[in-house]
Amino acid sequence: MAGKKEIEEIFSKSVRSGRRTYFFDVRSTRAEDYFLTITESKRDFNEDGSPFYKKHKIYLYKEDFNSFKEALSSVTEFIINEKGTDIISNSERKEPESKENSSEESDTGITEVDLENIS
Repeated sequence: MAGKKEIEEIFSKSVRSGRRTYFFDVRSTRAEDYFLTITESKRDFNEDGSPFYKKHKIYLYKEDFNSFKEALSSVTEFIINEKGTDIISNSERKEPESKENSSEESDTGITEVDLENIS
């Protein structure tokens, strides 16, 4: 081979979701057939504050499309049926704690005590 052939994107779609972006890219094999790459790109920051991107890829070939679509459909249906379409986050799920004589441990390991309601 005279050199590495440039990988051209034949078709591409992206989905942005918060700090993540998902890329769906159609690529060509050496035999000139098509396959799909799904890339999750997540923006993060180094200790010095400079941004970088974590990337994870899945390569999906035509022979796996039907079983992949069926599994994805089945799993997403299960999630929607079990939990609905509303987004549940940890901050929404916390039960309101009684303020009386309550204490909380912060991320620093320091226990914070609310002294207002102590008699």
